[in-house]
Amino acid sequence: MEASSSSCPNQPPPLPSSPEDEQRNWLDLPRDVVSAIFVKVGTIEVLRNVQRVCSLWRNVSKDPLIWRTIDMHALGDLTDSDDILDAMCRRAIDHSSGQLTDITIEEFATDALLKYIVDSTSHLRRLCLIRCYSITDEGLCVVAEKLSLLEELDISISNLSKDPLETIGRSCPHLRTLKFNIEGYKSPHIECNEDAFAIAETMPALRHLQLFGNKLTNDGLLAILDGCPNLESLDLRQCFNVNLIGNLERRCAEQIKDLRRPYDPIDDYPFEAEDDYGSFDEDYPSGISDIDILSDYEYDFYEFSGGSLSEFSDYDYNDDD
Repeated sequence: MEASSSSCPNQPPPLPSSPEDEQRNWLDLPRDVVSAIFVKVGTIEVLRNVQRVCSLWRNVSKDPLIWRTIDMHALGDLTDSDDILDAMCRRAIDHSSGQLTDITIEEFATDALLKYIVDSTSHLRRLCLIRCYSITDEGLCVVAEKLSLLEELDISISNLSKDPLETIGRSCPHLRTLKFNIEGYKSPHIECNEDAFAIAETMPALRHLQLFGNKLTNDGLLAILDGCPNLESLDLRQCFNVNLIGNLERRCAEQIKDLRRPYDPIDDYPFEAEDDYGSFDEDYPSGISDIDILSDYEYDFYEFSGGSLSEFSDYDYNDDD
């Protein structure tokens, strides 16, 4: 009798490794092995296709074990709307039955989805949000208190300020790894140490820190070295306001085992960034500087503040006022 199309094939395609494997039945694989395969296949594929193969695979796909890690990034050519991706993510979270420990989301995460995540698990140890511009300072601050077991936070390319960094630092005593990156260094060369000071003041147990393209200066770096004495790796690529010379360079060499310097290659950085940054003079032809491109309103404030671009960067203004 022919097997129905809804059942798993009794004889899978022969494996090239050995003739003995030709008769192997995938239904005989241990459940934990099948679960491990599903994890490798990925969240989207399991939700859309794998669970439809047969009743056994559908049952295995609901095993909380395979949903402890949810990865929804690098979605490639998927044309689904954010609403559909949100719904799929929530379904995966539901399958985890409170055992979710690691989640990665690219682009479609919102404050509401973030709240759904932390309300669904108390075991989250890694959170990665990539280009999730709909996540707000307030949204991340609200959920921070439920992330007490968090060990790794990756926020790459966002609109977030220092405020959630401070809240995360105070709420997550086990945080060991932080990635807080921007897309690539953008002119003008404004200095700002707010992120660095927030990290230094609230994350003393940090061991690994990536601040790609940050606008911190030597003062911010010194604060991090003082506030995070256990730091082992530090990525400062494209942090062009940092000048690693003299005592500061020696301090970094003594304290940091793995140091990525501002002008180090960026070929292994997974996001878009300019690697042909040139020199300061190349950024502004014919000697034009940051001051030359300020608006009249900005220049007035620049003079009023004593000529400090770092103070100007912290000032919130509205041209319409």
